[in-house]
Amino acid sequence: MRPGSRRRPASGRRPRALIAALVAVLTLGACSGSGDSGSEATGQQADAGAGAGAVEGDIVVASGRDVTGKGGIRQKLIEQWNRQQEDKGSSSRARLVELPGSADQQRSQLLGALQSGSAEYDVVNLDVTWVPEFADAGLVRPLPDDLVDADVIPSVAATAGWDGKLYAVPFNSDVGLLFYRRDYLKKAGVTDTELGNGTEWSTVQKLIGTVGDTGRSAVDGYEKGWTTQLAPYEGLTVNGIEALASAVDGLRLTDDAGRYTGSVQDLEAGLKELRDRTQAPYTLGDAGRSDEAESLGDFADGRTAFLRHWPYAYRTLHQSLTDQQLGVAPLPGRAVLGGQNLAVTTASKRGPAAQELIRFLTNHESERCLLDAGFAATRLSAYNDNGLTCRAAKPPGPATPSAESTDRMPRDEHGRPKYARDTLLPTLQNAVQRPRTPLYGAFTQTFTTELRRLYADKPPSDGELANALHAKLKTALPHT
Repeated sequence: MRPGSRRRPASGRRPRALIAALVAVLTLGACSGSGDSGSEATGQQADAGAGAGAVEGDIVVASGRDVTGKGGIRQKLIEQWNRQQEDKGSSSRARLVELPGSADQQRSQLLGALQSGSAEYDVVNLDVTWVPEFADAGLVRPLPDDLVDADVIPSVAATAGWDGKLYAVPFNSDVGLLFYRRDYLKKAGVTDTELGNGTEWSTVQKLIGTVGDTGRSAVDGYEKGWTTQLAPYEGLTVNGIEALASAVDGLRLTDDAGRYTGSVQDLEAGLKELRDRTQAPYTLGDAGRSDEAESLGDFADGRTAFLRHWPYAYRTLHQSLTDQQLGVAPLPGRAVLGGQNLAVTTASKRGPAAQELIRFLTNHESERCLLDAGFAATRLSAYNDNGLTCRAAKPPGPATPSAESTDRMPRDEHGRPKYARDTLLPTLQNAVQRPRTPLYGAFTQTFTTELRRLYADKPPSDGELANALHAKLKTALPHT
C-alpha cells in the first residue's frame, strides 16, 4: 500500500471543516496526544512547577488534553471536588494542568519534570502503557488496593499495577472500534446494515467490495473501503498489536516481568493478518500517513465506508452524521485497550489529599459523568446501573436557560451514549493490552520502525520481516 495523494471534496459538500475544528482538541486518544503547543499551555505548565506550593493544600493534576474539549468533563469534576472541599471547610484545592504536545511529548515532559523535580505535580494522568515505566523508576507511589474494586472492568483494572502492587487507578478507558456508513451500505443494496458482535474481517472486506462496485458512482467523494492509523507512531503499533492478537489466540509478547516472549512464528502470523487488512484494494492510500485526526477527517469527508477509531469518535462524528448514516460495532478480531490512569507522584507533599482526589475522580458517579461526556468509563456500574446518574459535574444552584445544546450524540433511555452498554462495554471486556514493560518506549519504537517496512516500495515477505522484528525486539528488551 503506498500513500496516495489526497482528493479533497468540493467546498461545502462535506463536513471536514466541522470535524477538523472538533478534532483539533480531540486527538488525545489512547495512543496519541494532542493539544495547542502555544504560549497558554506552556505557561500553564510553567505555572504548575513554580506555584504549586504557593497555595496551601493545592493539588496539581498533570494531564493531556481532555477529548471532551475545552472546559470538558475532567475540569468540571475538578471544580466539583473543589466545591466539596470548600463546603467542608478544607483548604485543599485541585488544579488541572493540561500538557501540550503529542502523547510521546507529554511522556517526556512528565518524566523530565518528575526526575528533575522541576514541576511539583501531585497527580499525573498516565497512559496505560506508561504505568510500568513510572512505577519501576520510582516516580509514582504504591496505592491502597481498595482504590480499584470489583466494579472496575477486569481488563481495565489489569492496567493499573506493576510488580504485584497498585500504582495507578483507571480514570478513563479506550478501545478500538469499527465505525461505518450505514447509508453507503444501503446505497450498495445491503439490506442488513447492523454489524454486531462477532463480525469478521472477511465480512467487512466483502462489504467493502459491495460498496466499491457502486460507491464511486453512487457516493460523492468515495474512494476506498476503510482507513485507520498507519503513520509511523503509536497508531501503527496499536494496529499491529490488534492484528497479532487476532491472528494468535492468547498472544503475549512480554511476561509479567516485562521480558520479551514472542516467537518468529507468532510474529509472522500477525504480520500476515496486518498485511491482509491493509491491502491497497481495501485501504485508503492516505492511511499510511494518517493519525487519529486525519483518519477521522477522511471518514467524515465520505472518502471511506469504514474506520478503525476510538470511542470519542462516536460523539465527534455524530456532530455531522445522523444515527441513520453512522454505525459502530466491535472491531473484528481483538481490539487494543487504551486509556489513562491516575497516579500519585512519589515527590508529592500532598499525598493523602491527592489520593482522596483520585478516589473522587474515579468513583461510580464520576465514571458515569465521563461516559456521558464521551469517554469510555472504567466501571461496570456506569454501563449497567440505570439508577446511577451524573450529578457531580453539574453546577450548583437553580437551572438557568442556556443555548441549544450542540451535543447530537444518540443516547439510550437512561441518558448513556446509545452504543455504550451493548457495544462499548463488551469490546472493553474483550480487549487486549499492549506489551507491559518498563521499556515500552523501546518496544514501540522498534515495532513501528519494522512495521513501516510493510509499506515500502519493495516490502519484505512476512517471514523475512518476522525474523528481523524478532531479532530487534530481543535486542530492545530483556528476553527469556
